[in-house]
Amino acid sequence: MKQKPSAGIEEILEQLSPLERKIIPFLSSPLKTIEKKAGLDTTSVLRALRFLEAKGLVKLETSTETIIELGTNGIYYKKHHLPERVVISVLEAHNHLSLEEAQRLAKLSENEFKVSLGVLKSKALVSLSNGKLSLIANKEEIIRKTFEEQLIDALPLEKDNLSPELLFALDNLKKRKDIIEIKTRTIPSFTITELGKKVAGSELKVDLLEEVTPEIIKNWTRSKKFRKYDLQTAVPRIQGGKQHFVNQSIVYARKIWTDLGFKEMKGTMVDTAFWVFDALFTPQDHPAREMQDTFFLKDMHGQVIENKIAALVKQAHETGIPGSTGWGISWDEKEATRVLLRTHTTSLSARTLAKLKSEDLPAKYFAIGKAFRNETVDWNHGFEFYQTEGIVIDEKAHFRHLLGYLQEFYKKMGFKKIKFVPSFFSYTEPSVEIQVFHPEKKIWLELGGAGIFRPEVTAPLFGKPIPVLAWGQGFDRIIMDYHDIKDLRKMYANDLKDLREKRFWLR
Repeated sequence: MKQKPSAGIEEILEQLSPLERKIIPFLSSPLKTIEKKAGLDTTSVLRALRFLEAKGLVKLETSTETIIELGTNGIYYKKHHLPERVVISVLEAHNHLSLEEAQRLAKLSENEFKVSLGVLKSKALVSLSNGKLSLIANKEEIIRKTFEEQLIDALPLEKDNLSPELLFALDNLKKRKDIIEIKTRTIPSFTITELGKKVAGSELKVDLLEEVTPEIIKNWTRSKKFRKYDLQTAVPRIQGGKQHFVNQSIVYARKIWTDLGFKEMKGTMVDTAFWVFDALFTPQDHPAREMQDTFFLKDMHGQVIENKIAALVKQAHETGIPGSTGWGISWDEKEATRVLLRTHTTSLSARTLAKLKSEDLPAKYFAIGKAFRNETVDWNHGFEFYQTEGIVIDEKAHFRHLLGYLQEFYKKMGFKKIKFVPSFFSYTEPSVEIQVFHPEKKIWLELGGAGIFRPEVTAPLFGKPIPVLAWGQGFDRIIMDYHDIKDLRKMYANDLKDLREKRFWLR
């Protein structure tokens, strides 16, 4: 029989949410039973328990357990057997085989066969003598020494439930790639407080109103009561959907450029060497064009380049334009048609210049996109990265305009101290390097290069040498600095907790 609630319990009963009222009758049951009886999922039950904990009715506790599961290779080996078992089966049918014969009959890769031999020899199950591989153990000994198979067949298991033999097998399998996965799982539980027992034994109010509706306002009577809310009670934090912080950064930077009057350039990430290198006056024997820096698509060539532009680019490379001697080396059109992943977004600037006419000037364009280089991935390097590109085409443009655009962009990105250092880039002259001051590290960071396109670039593409302000900035470094990311790889680790806590661009 339900007891009549006291004044304090009465107030608690009037604060209970629908979720809490659903689970209170079943608080003496385990979590899984509560889910089934209340008709709720695990997340809803845990949310209700947190509400009850805030009211002092239950006490939540957690414990952890280590679960051993099959990895990618483990799933495959469970179906097709471990390589060492395959070798044992071959030797049981054809003992005293050469290594080549054993590998052929086992149908294993060279690496799998070598691993299986090492495992079997370490367990003294096989011997290798005079170039012949022999099985030297009986069936009982084989079973006794192959607990790895038993472990794979039994997974998933909780680590604390493993026998000493299976723990030994686990240590062996941990040394091999993707056979097992070890995961830690949090297990929630709870206990009911004395106050909780009193509330659970009281009659629950189920006629409390949860929201104001037009019908309630129209037919209001004083006999109806709203549920009370404790404004001091902590509630679960709601994580609304939002863009990935990298995409947020791109949107923010794109708005800066468009606010400055720039139009966006877009294009494919796969292009020909002509637009990535040749049109930008990069010689065909330049080291950057080799395989160690560039991802070429094997045996692929692009479409034939427009003859007029190709002829002017050829001239610029071989003999130069008026006032230039060029590179003095033969220019190969087939080399220019090779297909590759663009190593910078400046190929978009080259294509844009080739499409412009005199009546389109002055013009300003920007791009934000991925570029690719054959780099070893580490904390500071990646084989793909974001770059923000820009060009200003204006016969009245000069170097101070270039510095002004760059300074404005970096100030809007939140950098207070900016300086420009003379530098060298193959297709701009004069050239400058942009550095920003890091207030915490107390150092100047290099974030990109800029300059004015050389006449050897603009004359073939536009028909005459005109001033073109140009820059290409490493955008990933800007993102890393803003979000205080020390390792480039963490930008794409996609840890859900970390993504939720990333701030917006509000500098």
